[in-house]
Amino acid sequence: MSRLRSLFRRQVGGRVGLGIVVFVVLFSFGGPLVYRTDQVHTSIETTTQVPSRDHLLGTDEVGYDVLGRLMLGGQTSLEVGIAAAIIATSFGVLWGAIAGFFGGLLDAVMMRLVDALVAIPALFLLIVLGTIVTPSVPVLVLVIGGIAWLVPARLIRAETLSLRTREFVDAVRVMGGSEARIVLRHILPNVSASLMVVATFGIAGAILTEAGLSFLGLGVPVAIPSWGGMLAEGRQYVDTRYWLALFPGAALFVTVMAINLVGDTLRDMLDPYLHVRRNLDQL
Repeated sequence: MSRLRSLFRRQVGGRVGLGIVVFVVLFSFGGPLVYRTDQVHTSIETTTQVPSRDHLLGTDEVGYDVLGRLMLGGQTSLEVGIAAAIIATSFGVLWGAIAGFFGGLLDAVMMRLVDALVAIPALFLLIVLGTIVTPSVPVLVLVIGGIAWLVPARLIRAETLSLRTREFVDAVRVMGGSEARIVLRHILPNVSASLMVVATFGIAGAILTEAGLSFLGLGVPVAIPSWGGMLAEGRQYVDTRYWLALFPGAALFVTVMAINLVGDTLRDMLDPYLHVRRNLDQL
């Protein structure tokens, strides 16, 4: 933990990214408690008002306060992103660890399935699934998580292939440890560094995927605010009512950039090979 604090103190980008992430979380989940707006009832009298003292970021085409809707949209985007990343990382790690540890025919079959799914464009799969199932937040989490597990699976499988030949694995076998215990208690803890990095970038990817699907009309229902949905609604008013697309687009850009900065910092700390290469470059 002290090493993590030290790294974030040295890495300006990591500090900035972490600060922005914390701000976005507080803005999305704590903001509605302070800045209360009506996001249920429409108001024809207050449609598409420019940013002012009464509505700091203006109003949309049905009279909703854009700032208040941006807060609720942030909740949706963060919830979908974090939940989908957890599902994708958990399933991908188990899949890759099992395939890499047992090897042989099982590894070949499992990884050929992964290769086949990777060959299919993810956006195409998401659009097909989005048209088959009824859109909702839980369904969207499962759909995005069900597509995003392929990258963690391949990464963890590669690391497991290296770890399964180490001396500590042989020692556990000699002591009578079961294969399940070796995978769960010894292999997975040793890939936790890569796991943290993959999960961080997975959150950013899931947020962008949710926004893209909502932009295409295949995301969460229209009644549930999301940054992608707000961006889709505001694109037709870009020339005349810039704030309807500018603010949700900026929120998406800043949030994903900040998460990626945090992920880069974690990778710098947890990747020993990258650390050695950078030290050699400085010599």
